[in-house]
Amino acid sequence: MCLTECLAASCCLCQSCTGSCRMAARYMYGLLFLLSNILAWIVRDYSLKKYHLFHYLKGCRSSLDCVGSDGVLRLSFGCFMFFSFMFLTTVGTSSTKDPRDSWHSGWWPIKTLGWAALMVMPFLIPPHYIAIYGEIARFGAGRVPMILVSAVCFMASLFTIGVMIAWFVTSKDCKLNVFFISSTLCLVLFTTLLSVNSKVNAGLLTSGLMAVYIVFLCWSAIMSEPLSSTCRIHPHPSGGKYDWLTIVEFVVGFGAISLATFTTGVHFRSFSLPLKAAGADEGQVQYCYGVFHFVFAIGAMYFAMLLVGWSSHHTIHKWSIDMGWTGVWVKIANEWLAAGVYGELLICCLTWLWGGLWDCGFS
Repeated sequence: MCLTECLAASCCLCQSCTGSCRMAARYMYGLLFLLSNILAWIVRDYSLKKYHLFHYLKGCRSSLDCVGSDGVLRLSFGCFMFFSFMFLTTVGTSSTKDPRDSWHSGWWPIKTLGWAALMVMPFLIPPHYIAIYGEIARFGAGRVPMILVSAVCFMASLFTIGVMIAWFVTSKDCKLNVFFISSTLCLVLFTTLLSVNSKVNAGLLTSGLMAVYIVFLCWSAIMSEPLSSTCRIHPHPSGGKYDWLTIVEFVVGFGAISLATFTTGVHFRSFSLPLKAAGADEGQVQYCYGVFHFVFAIGAMYFAMLLVGWSSHHTIHKWSIDMGWTGVWVKIANEWLAAGVYGELLICCLTWLWGGLWDCGFS
């Protein structure tokens, strides 16, 4: 199938493309991006001996203005302009009847010439403008994705906390849920304030990911409360009818148990010290069969506890998994333990930095 699409994409070089070439267009864009990278590599590693070829270009007055790292930035700027232009001219396209769909999928002769022109044009720009682009690229390539991921993590965490308040604090009697949710919010704020301390400088990304994990554990714990609890917006369904969310939770939970058990059994060596090269045998097995089966044996006990709700003496409902107060407190304990370990790490970093003993390496 990929070969067929590639052949269709090659045909699109000579004509305007629609239909089958719509899916193949992404290969053409990938090819242009790959060519841009290859050109940048060639200019970086092999242009120093050929710098005299660039002296006639307006932006290459000095012998080093268009070779090496400066040449890489110029080619990167051309590639950036090409894809930015394509972004501005195709963003919001939602229908194949939109003229921009034809522009995205076809017109390859024009777009290829445009790409080539944009790859040459930066060599006509004075060096100080390219230096400005280099600083912008440094921010855009590293900071922007990190800021976006951090913002998404914090927004998702706060949104989930709001949903938990709306769903699981349905009356004044839901004091335990209020305690769970408020303690989770306090843990998120505490770890975030520690991580952004100027001495620790762990940044927002690590604290954002930890916030998502903490909130997820709180959500999972409250969802494990018995279905008879009055502090749930989704009580146990009657008449044998179960909503899709309950069934999806059950299926995902089952899949997660099996996947976690399998991967732990196979990759247990990632938790152990590396074997000595001298003692390694070419015929050595890829993983320890005994440990593999031991993990599955422990997993058998674990899925039993999830299915019976950590107790064999209370009512079990259909399509339920990990329901019961024991499971609730197990997850809450995991949440507090995770936040405590992360917070302790940050506090230790702060203490050691003040004492000049150790650099935690966050910055």
